[in-house]
Amino acid sequence: MHEDRKSELTRLLQAGPGAVEGLLDLVYAELHTIAQQRMVGERAGHTLQATALVSEAYMRLVGTEKMQWRDRQHFYSAAAEAMRRVLVDHARKVLSLKRGGAHQRVTLGDGEVGLDLDSERLLALDDALERLTGEDERAAAVTRLRFFGGLDVPEIAATLEISERTVHREWTFARARLFELMGQD
Repeated sequence: MHEDRKSELTRLLQAGPGAVEGLLDLVYAELHTIAQQRMVGERAGHTLQATALVSEAYMRLVGTEKMQWRDRQHFYSAAAEAMRRVLVDHARKVLSLKRGGAHQRVTLGDGEVGLDLDSERLLALDDALERLTGEDERAAAVTRLRFFGGLDVPEIAATLEISERTVHREWTFARARLFELMGQD
C-alpha cells in the first residue's frame, strides 16, 4: 500500500464509525487480494468466494460500533481475526450440511508450507490455534496475522512491536507446533 494511502487509512480509522464508507473504498482491494490468497486452489463451485469472505469479514468489523482502530496494523489484525472466524464458521456449516463431501482448500503460510485444508482440517487448525494461544500467545498472534491477515513480516513486527527476527522465529515455531497439534508430525 502506498504511503499516502497508508496515511489516509490511518486517518479514516481514527475518525471512527462515520468514516465507514470511505474506509471500505480504501481497503476493499487489499482485503480482496488477501481473501483471494486464502482461497487459492478452491474447487470451481465452492460456495464461499473471496468477495463473500471480504464482505462478511468487513461487515463483522464495522458492525462492532464501539471498535476504534489505532492504525492500519490494528485494523488488519482485526480483519485477520474476522476472516478466520468467517472461514471457521463456513467450515462448520459445510460439515453440518454435508458429510465429508464439501472441501474448503486454504494454504497454511505463504507457499513455503503448502498444507491444504478441507473443512475438517480448517476446524482442526482453528482448534490447534486456540491451543497454541494458550501455550504461546505471541506465536499464535503471528500466525493469525500472517495466515489470516496476509501481513508480511515487517507489518507483523510493527503491529506486535517486536523485531522482524522475532517474527521469523515465532512463525517457524508456530508452524511446527500447529503441524504437531494437528497430527502432522
